[in-house]
Amino acid sequence: MTNEQKHKRPKYSLEFKQDAAKLVLEKGYSQQQAADHLGISLSALGRWVRAESKPSTKGSSTKKPSLSLGDHDELIRLRKENEQLRMEREILKKAAVFFAKEAE
Repeated sequence: MTNEQKHKRPKYSLEFKQDAAKLVLEKGYSQQQAADHLGISLSALGRWVRAESKPSTKGSSTKKPSLSLGDHDELIRLRKENEQLRMEREILKKAAVFFAKEAE
């Protein structure tokens, strides 16, 4: 199967994800009702609801802490920015070595 034939996962904005989770958490919709109404998968909505719901105190010793959707998006953005800065730093190091050799 080529890349063009693969099913692409739709991208949803942070605001959409939070609003969808609020339908379940605050408005009393079931996850199935909200997913059907919004035209999204039940599993995606379930992830968003878990991310937005407050972590319980008895599950505090789980293997990884849960992040809200906003924190998760910020973490992804910061990781990308960090990688970009590392690449730029490596380029500058190489340029400094090149110009130091040229000056000799």
